[in-house]
Amino acid sequence: MKRFTASLLALGMIVISIPATAQQEPPPVTVANPVVKTIVEDDEFVGRFEARAEVVVRSRVSGYLETVQFDDGSLVDEGQILFTIDPRQFNTALRQAQAQIDVAEATYDFASEQLERAQSLIQNGNIPQSTVDERREAYLAAQGGLEQARAAVELAELDLEYSQIRAPMAGRIDRSQIDPGNLVTANESVMTSIVSSDPIHFYFDIDERYFLAYARDARARGVSLQEGGGGLEVKVTLSDNSIPPQTGVLDFSENRIDQNTGTMRIRAVLDNPDEVLTPGLFGRVNVPGSLPYEGILVPDEAIVADQNRRLVMSVDGEGNVVPLEVRPGPRIDGYRVIRDGLDGSEVIVVEGVVRARPGSVVTPEKIDLPLIAGN
Repeated sequence: MKRFTASLLALGMIVISIPATAQQEPPPVTVANPVVKTIVEDDEFVGRFEARAEVVVRSRVSGYLETVQFDDGSLVDEGQILFTIDPRQFNTALRQAQAQIDVAEATYDFASEQLERAQSLIQNGNIPQSTVDERREAYLAAQGGLEQARAAVELAELDLEYSQIRAPMAGRIDRSQIDPGNLVTANESVMTSIVSSDPIHFYFDIDERYFLAYARDARARGVSLQEGGGGLEVKVTLSDNSIPPQTGVLDFSENRIDQNTGTMRIRAVLDNPDEVLTPGLFGRVNVPGSLPYEGILVPDEAIVADQNRRLVMSVDGEGNVVPLEVRPGPRIDGYRVIRDGLDGSEVIVVEGVVRARPGSVVTPEKIDLPLIAGN
C-alpha cells in the first residue's frame, strides 16, 4: 500500500510539472521590419460629381408642338433634331417675306430709273433741282425698303429653322417636359435638358490650411493651383466598393476663400467613357498632400493605444519587448504611415501584440512585409 501511494504521488508530480514547464516558455509572436518606401501622403475629402456642361433646352419660337424625336434618357448628338413645332405658319411667313422682296425690288428699280432720268434732265435745265432731290429721296427709301424686305426673309427663314429644335451639344438627354399638341412659348417653355457625360467634373471644398499646403506644393512643381489646379493626379472612390477608384487630375480652383465658410472650391476632371459616373453622385477624393518622401509604414494591428499615446512593441535579439512611442499618419497602401518614432531599422511585433507586454520576453518569428498590404 505504501509503495502504491508513493507511485501515485510521483505520477502527480509529473502531471503537475508538465503545465508548469509549458507556462515558462516565452509566448510566440510574429515580427517584421517596417516597410520603407517612397510615398506621397493623401488627404481625403467628400465631394459631388457635376456635368462639365449642362443645357436647358427651350424653343426660340412659339407654336404648337408637333413631334418629339428622341427617346427619354438616350444619348444625343450635337445638331440632332429633338422637337418639331408645327412649321406651317413659318412657311407662310417665309412666302410672304419673299413676296415682299419682289415688291421692294420693283419699287427700287423704278426709283433708280427715275433718279437717272432726273439727273440727265437737270443737266439741260429741263427740271428743277428740287425734283432731282425728291427722286433721290425716293430712290434711297426704295433701297432701304429692299434691304428691309431681305432682312424679313432672313428672319422668316430663321423662324422656320427654329421650328426644328436641335441639340445644342452632345450628351445624355432628360425626359421630354412637353407632349405633342401643347403650346410652346418662345424662350419660356422648358422642353428638356442635356448634360455632357464624358469627361465629368468633381467638386470638393478645402479649408485654408489645405489650400496653403497645396498651393505651396504646386509652386514647388512650377505650376499654379488656380491655373489648372496644379495638375495633381487624384483618385475618387464611390460608395459602391465594387467599383474601382476613378483617376483624374485637378484642373481648377476658385480665386478666393469664401468668407462665410472659410473654404475654397476645387475641381477635378475625370474621363468617363463608360458613364459609370453620373452628375449628382457623392464620392471621396484622395489628393496628394505632400511631396514624395521616404516613408515608414506599419500595419494598424502593430499599433496599440496607451491613454493618449500610440506605441509599437519592438523586440531585440534576446526577445525582450521594448515599447516605442510613435506618431501615426494616414493610411497608404494598406499600412499606417509613422511620421515620428521609427527609422525603419526596428523589429516590431506585427501579430500577437497582446502577448508582447513591455518588459516581457517573447519568441519572435520574423516575416517580410509586402510593399502593399494584402499582396
